Amino acid sequence: QVQLVESGGGLVQAGGSLRLSCVASGRSFDGYAMGWFRQAPEKAREFVAAISWSGGNTYYADSVKGRFTISRDDAKNTVYLQMNSLKPEDTAVYSCARGRRFSSSSPSPGQYDYWGQGTQVTVAS
Repeated sequence: QVQLVESGGGLVQAGGSLRLSCVASGRSFDGYAMGWFRQAPEKAREFVAAISWSGGNTYYADSVKGRFTISRDDAKNTVYLQMNSLKPEDTAVYSCARGRRFSSSSPSPGQYDYWGQGTQVTVAS
């Protein structure tokens, strides 16, 4: 069983920064693409960022490009999402997800098989 546990969310003022972390259990991280998604109240889940299994390829939603950075540390079974210049519209529950083995980054939720419970990010104006 694969478990993904997010942390690092919280309340921040507009223009501020947060770094989210997602730790994967066991031998379920190395070799897999990883992604971050978010869901705001009464809105559909949307793609945020993804990173390929090797870390050499990343993909971002237009709404976060230039402000967010996804990275991974395979030695720590962890994927990160550095969020800068936060805006109130970034408020949502952020979840990480595990993608396909040896695959590139993908914005499609259907390419991910395990999901974390999420961490709340609230950006005050």
